[in-house]
Amino acid sequence: MSLKMLLRGTTSAPLPTSLHLRTATTSRHHHPHSLSITASSASSSSSSSATFPATTLSISDAELESWGFALHRDPASLDLDRLNAVFVAVGFPRRDPGKIRVALEHTDALVWVQHRRTEKPVAFARATGDGVFNAIIWDVVVDPSFQGIGLGKAVMERLVGDLLDRGIGNIALYSEPRVLGFYRPLGFVADPDGIRGMVYSRKQKKKK
Repeated sequence: MSLKMLLRGTTSAPLPTSLHLRTATTSRHHHPHSLSITASSASSSSSSSATFPATTLSISDAELESWGFALHRDPASLDLDRLNAVFVAVGFPRRDPGKIRVALEHTDALVWVQHRRTEKPVAFARATGDGVFNAIIWDVVVDPSFQGIGLGKAVMERLVGDLLDRGIGNIALYSEPRVLGFYRPLGFVADPDGIRGMVYSRKQKKKK
């Protein structure tokens, strides 16, 4: 089952149009029943010069700092083993760190939050795409020990805002049904105009 959702755009601080992500040299998975949901601006043909109305972030950068968190938009100081631990803690399968590194190298936009005292990542989200028209948001996670204080919303607001600031008007993500309520307040609407997403399945049809 899949859902397509429409985003009534939000935006935050602009991100440089030529972002190159590199991992450190040291250190929104798919559940089988996940839903495919898509966010679009008013025009799916938006160019890089398109503008979107700005909105206030639910948690400012200064507030995050005062709470003992650091906000990052690149993986230079991201500990992949600790990120993997967060993936596992929220129910994702453990991943090969080398493959995580390759995935980050092919990531177009990234927002993550680091707990300053422990230096570990506690919230994370990234997006891939063509850099012009379309983007897909992946791996939206928050360490269970830090859930419920708005970190997931903080990274999503900034990630979506960064994509919109580039003029990317079609933004998609996958979600389990139980967390659709998290994305709706961020502007996502299910199945706009009856459009539904589809995912390729490797399951072979049973022979009759």
